[in-house]
Amino acid sequence: MVPSSISLLLLFILIALIASTSANTCTNQTLTDASNNNKVYANCMDLPQLNAFLHWTHNTSNSSVSVAFVATPPRPGGWVSWAVNPTGTGMVGAQSFVAYKGDNGVVTVFPLNIQSYSKMSQNLTIDTWNLRGEEDEGVIKIFVNIKVVENAVSLNQVWQVGPSVTAGRIDPHAFAPENLNSKGPLSLVGTQSISHGVDSRTKRKNVHGILNAVSWGFLFPLGVAIARYLRIFPCADPTWFYLHVGCQMSAYVIGVVGWVTGLKLGSESEGIVYTAHRNIGIALFCLCTIQMFALLVRPNKDHKYRVFWNIYHHSFGYTMIFLGIINVFKGFDILNTTEKWKSSCIVAISALAITALILEVITWIVVLRRKSNTK
Repeated sequence: MVPSSISLLLLFILIALIASTSANTCTNQTLTDASNNNKVYANCMDLPQLNAFLHWTHNTSNSSVSVAFVATPPRPGGWVSWAVNPTGTGMVGAQSFVAYKGDNGVVTVFPLNIQSYSKMSQNLTIDTWNLRGEEDEGVIKIFVNIKVVENAVSLNQVWQVGPSVTAGRIDPHAFAPENLNSKGPLSLVGTQSISHGVDSRTKRKNVHGILNAVSWGFLFPLGVAIARYLRIFPCADPTWFYLHVGCQMSAYVIGVVGWVTGLKLGSESEGIVYTAHRNIGIALFCLCTIQMFALLVRPNKDHKYRVFWNIYHHSFGYTMIFLGIINVFKGFDILNTTEKWKSSCIVAISALAITALILEVITWIVVLRRKSNTK
């Protein structure tokens, strides 16, 4: 009886999942175009990001497109938007239509011309009419007619959702990959398709993150561990030194490339500043560059100033490890990476830490034995 009940429960859950999945498509939504005698829109598509949908009809008689955009804000009180970009493919230049449900239950819709990340206005560069919004059980719909050039074959569209609205002003959206990739072409003729791949800017962000995670999060700590724990063994001299220098030089080169990509990304993100992440990155670059020059001013072991050089070299090195690991995880938060990336980094760093702890014990044992043998 129990197995039979469990089977029925699993079957019910499976049917419910299938039903909810099938309902989550544009073809199961019946939207009519008020500007076209309430006819059903000629086309619809499931947008590849943010669980959003688009319905549209291309009216060649007057060179216009009637659009219905459907999306759900991340949480109650949030906002949704859809835009066309006549001059580019991203957010800057987008001629947007933003909607949210106010505390009074009324859906507010307004145009927004995103001239830059810090400059916006409600004066669009395109002709529009019949702009209105609706809300149904948390789902917001934006309806609008837009003028297009004669014989237009495609448009660049951008869509977005945000968590909240404060005093009539929309608050910033998240910067997860799905938010950054919510854009693509809208074909007005033939078959519609949108690439589900990652755009070039997101790829550069990922490259930036990987380079710095490898450099600051792994190679630098590894190089310090080599110098700390191998040099106590006479048989490892001078191999440990060359391994240490090679590891740190490789980490420096990779870190500089990652730092430069970060500067480039920052210059392309007008109005978006991650102050702590940027400042720590600059500090790391300065500290590491000074460390590289340490090779040129390194005194001999018996030099009277060697002790001061050791203090400077070691303090800079441990400071870099501390700041580097902190900044790697700040970068993860900015990229909104999946947990597997954070987990992989934590595993790698933890493995290094555990190895370092074991080697630290061995180091002290070796040192104490040598001291006892010399007495």
